Amino acid sequence: MDLLTAADAVSGLTSRQWIGIPLALCGAVMMSLGALYQHRGVTKVEAATSDAATGLSIQQIARLFRRPSWVIGTLMLGCAVVLQLGSLAFSPIIVVQPLGVVSLVLTTFLTMRATGIPFSRVKWLGLAMCVAGVGSFVTVAAFNARERVITQDELLTVFGVLAVIVVAYTILFAMLRRRFKAIFYIVGAGVLYGFVSTLAKVTINRIQNDNFEWLTLVCLVSLLAGTVVGAYFVQTAYASGPPDMVIAGLTVIDPIVAVTIGVVVLREADGAPWPAFVAFLLCGIVAVMGVFVLERGQTPAEIAASKRAVLEPGDASPRGR
Repeated sequence: MDLLTAADAVSGLTSRQWIGIPLALCGAVMMSLGALYQHRGVTKVEAATSDAATGLSIQQIARLFRRPSWVIGTLMLGCAVVLQLGSLAFSPIIVVQPLGVVSLVLTTFLTMRATGIPFSRVKWLGLAMCVAGVGSFVTVAAFNARERVITQDELLTVFGVLAVIVVAYTILFAMLRRRFKAIFYIVGAGVLYGFVSTLAKVTINRIQNDNFEWLTLVCLVSLLAGTVVGAYFVQTAYASGPPDMVIAGLTVIDPIVAVTIGVVVLREADGAPWPAFVAFLLCGIVAVMGVFVLERGQTPAEIAASKRAVLEPGDASPRGR
């Protein structure tokens, strides 16, 4: 795999396949704006009630549905999902999937503009690591992935791994939730949504191969449950830090988890040369470390500034939108 191969993939697109590129870019923009609006809504609910950094209460969740900015953000994220699915329907994954990182770049710069705090070298480094790592990871995966029928044993393995992670996170959440920072919720949401993406693919694969039975139904229920829990983690992360950190987790950890499951459990990279697996490992490490570098470069002043940017100026009252 080299740059020439990637260029050939792009230059060989038909006029119909080019439609996927603007769809993916629009989806990335909608994800970025949706994150900013949801962060605005969560910040206002937190200001009007109590600290939500250790987890949103039922009362706070109910208030979110009455907050126009949060509802608008949620609708935007829904549009982002539709646009991303549409882009994959038109174009190869190697062309459109890496474009999702645009949302991380856009959200980061919009957050910086809103807070008025310039980037530190640490945040620049973290952003560069995220973009380079996830872009390279997904590109390598796209060139080496092989579509195949998913067996029942493989699906049960996915459920087993997911169950272990859910139990571990539940114990940690119950025992140490007041000590966790935003990174806990960001990583948790990214991992869960990675499994949600995998379960969605498994469900579609089994339906396409006439395997819709009780196990497929369990898969669908698990998908919906993972979406709900992941959404809760995302909203709590908004109360703990700026939206660019949340988007970093979703655009880095989510695709890496999904592709890793596809490679290790679903064996979608069977037959790939060993350098591809080395590239998977190195790119994944770089991207995930980029998220932690971003978190390390996040100062209390920036967190406070992101909240002030929502409540001020002219909107200092938590009763605003």
